[in-house]
Amino acid sequence: MSHIPKAEYARRRKALMAQMVPNSIAILPAAAVAIRNRDVEHVYRQDSDFQYLSGFPEPEAVIALIPGREHGEYVLFCRERNPERELWDGLRAGQEGAVRDFGADDAFPITDIDEILPGLIEGRERVYSAMGSNPEFDRRLMDWINVIRSKARLGAQPPNEFVALDHLLHDMRLYKSAAEVKVMRAAADISARAHVRAMQACRAGLHEYSLEAELDYEFRKGGARMPAYGSIVAAGRNGCILHYQQNDAPLKDGDLVLIDAGCEIDCYASDITRTFPVSGRFSPEQKAIYELVLKAQAAAFAEIAPGKHWNHAHEATVRVITAGLVELGLLEGDVQALIESEAYRAFYMHRAGHWLGMDVHDVGEYKVGGEWRVLEPGMALTVEPGIYIGADNQAVAKKWRGIGVRIEDDVVVTRQGCEILTSGVPRTVAEIEALMQAARKAVA
Repeated sequence: MSHIPKAEYARRRKALMAQMVPNSIAILPAAAVAIRNRDVEHVYRQDSDFQYLSGFPEPEAVIALIPGREHGEYVLFCRERNPERELWDGLRAGQEGAVRDFGADDAFPITDIDEILPGLIEGRERVYSAMGSNPEFDRRLMDWINVIRSKARLGAQPPNEFVALDHLLHDMRLYKSAAEVKVMRAAADISARAHVRAMQACRAGLHEYSLEAELDYEFRKGGARMPAYGSIVAAGRNGCILHYQQNDAPLKDGDLVLIDAGCEIDCYASDITRTFPVSGRFSPEQKAIYELVLKAQAAAFAEIAPGKHWNHAHEATVRVITAGLVELGLLEGDVQALIESEAYRAFYMHRAGHWLGMDVHDVGEYKVGGEWRVLEPGMALTVEPGIYIGADNQAVAKKWRGIGVRIEDDVVVTRQGCEILTSGVPRTVAEIEALMQAARKAVA
């Protein structure tokens, strides 16, 4: 069962319906089962919007929200109980469970949706749906509408307006409740332990996948069913590939390892990056770059508070990184001029963070009316500055080449500023080196 209380799902549905125009209906399908190969399925993961409104974990389901409906506003179509299928695939909620355990006012077999749903849509002026995100379901929805249109001469009233549900729903998802923050904190704690474990296990001669195995072990041990995204374990020059996925290169003394990985709990993601030396000791150049990225991250944390806008944190990282690169001789010129010409982008080519929640790159607008969004309590985001000096970068001295550093933490905006959810992983050079040296002594 979900860690989000049943009452909170009910509140979310009520809040969404309060924003819908009178005489409307919202329709949302569950995620389809994805085939991995032939008759093998991927581990099932519910659609985030569907999960947000229902907490219902099964495929082959459809939500209909109908404000003002006399017989109940929340209708759930789902699979029927089936002892034979349940023997093979696991228990199903069925219609009784949908009402009893998941708060549906009414529940019908998914096999009856073609007969029942057109009747629920008929007479409603507006239909809200996740248009464009599920083309197959869009086609089915139009089939149901056409069933109503075909009966128009008999007095049936088809809807005349179709509106994307995303805008209403995704703005709601941007503000995390106390229960959501609690789940995100739990995911962050498990992921923090996984990063610590990887640092402790790191040795020259292992492979990137050896550390990925340590991460996966800790994720599963903590109760997470899966990573929130494909884990990045990038050693040496691979650390300069932003979305590196191979995870099969050997770990060598003298190299850094960049790990970007996090698990999800109840469909809520965590997202942590740490960079550390294979040998357990940073070289002077690695330390200089690492401490510059850390300083940029601290500057970003200071800019995350109610009333600050989304881009303040990113601008802070750009100022610190550009000035630091000049100081280290990796960039030349006036700092302000280099910022204006975006010269820093040769080394720092991504933004300082993204929204975080049920999706690792979570929903929500970054700009409102052309202006950067102002931060408010309950918003969750990552803070992840980085510096990447390609192994083939001839514009810099050889000693700097192949160094890739990113440091990423998850934060929630509070009334006073922000809470760092992921502080369970060492962040400073001294902390990382002490942890790694202690692990080596314990083994020796």
